[in-house]
Amino acid sequence: MTAESLIRAYYDAFNKADVAALLDLLTEDVIHDINQGARETGKSAFADFLDQMNQCYRETITDLTILTEPAATRAAAEFTVHGAYLQASPGMPPAHGQPYTLAAGAFFTLRDHKIARVTTYYNLPAWLSQVS
Repeated sequence: MTAESLIRAYYDAFNKADVAALLDLLTEDVIHDINQGARETGKSAFADFLDQMNQCYRETITDLTILTEPAATRAAAEFTVHGAYLQASPGMPPAHGQPYTLAAGAFFTLRDHKIARVTTYYNLPAWLSQVS
């Protein structure tokens, strides 16, 4: 699997809400840098994050552009998130299905044809203005 196909498979699994397929693309010790939040380590922590996300949000990624470097150890993605805020997330405003659209990006470290780090960025104030 090429670096680009690995990242594409990650977002395909994300769009299908196929948690098992998404987790299968990660190393056991995956590092997850949550937008404007904590760093978590391990597939179990990532699975817990996805469970929380799937309870609170329904999201689809479109306009995906993937960039890789020649050694295939790093990649980046730029995309648009189309979502609905379904259930209030801790510390966030009340949810009632508010739609939102955000530009976002992610950076990846790749190892042994798996994703070893995911760092995602989006504009939290822009999201808050859309759901508040």
